[in-house]
Amino acid sequence: MSGFWWLAISALTIIPMVKLLPFFGINKYWAAVAVVPVGTVGLLWYMAVKLQELEKR
Repeated sequence: MSGFWWLAISALTIIPMVKLLPFFGINKYWAAVAVVPVGTVGLLWYMAVKLQELEKR
């Protein structure tokens, strides 16, 4: 049963990542890294860095 919840939460994080990553210049296939919790944090951090770069311009 815990595997089902892990897959459900993974899907709920991967689907928005697929839509957001191309906006930040990242290939949408990197959203698969969001399966691992550390990967999600890393992608969010990288998106925040890119957002700060966009705001400076």
